[in-house]
Amino acid sequence: MPTLSEVRERVAVPYHRWSVEEYHQMAQAGLLDETDRVELIEGELIDMAPIGSKHAFRVDSIARALQRAAGTSFLVRVQNPILLGELSELQPDIAVVKDKNYSEAHPGPEDVLLIVEVSDTTLAYDRDVKLSLYARHGIPEVWLLDVNAGELTVYREPAEGQYRLIRKPTRAEAVSPTLVPAVAISLAEVLA
Repeated sequence: MPTLSEVRERVAVPYHRWSVEEYHQMAQAGLLDETDRVELIEGELIDMAPIGSKHAFRVDSIARALQRAAGTSFLVRVQNPILLGELSELQPDIAVVKDKNYSEAHPGPEDVLLIVEVSDTTLAYDRDVKLSLYARHGIPEVWLLDVNAGELTVYREPAEGQYRLIRKPTRAEAVSPTLVPAVAISLAEVLA
């Protein structure tokens, strides 16, 4: 059965794209609240998968390792929003951002140093939808952890909506984010 997006592409059906501002107005009006697990991607409200214990544990492990390694030189945000243009507000599992006050606006692409997505049931979605959106907005580096396969894929050098440098480090190999080289984390450490 084709997805709604595939049908829209074939049949040119008009639909409303929500802006980030309208998305926030829906929350202020009570149409959405903290219990609604949705992301705004290219103007569409997308339901997020429930967070399982394996996923949550891996996110916590990576966030703890990143925070320990870096101290207070940047912020490690867990499942908090980042803005990607006027039509997208995503909630990556982990966003490493510049250390500044975000009380007036969520971090944007210019603030993001690293995104980490942990996937157990959402691998195809994270890789095929979110990753290209991150690349189009110039997010310098994304780590995609496939929990089920026990693999980490590192994406760097965004250009023309995709990442030019893609590598899969070994379990024992330490990986350092390009913009935060003082941090080094191994897959073995994360999966321990």
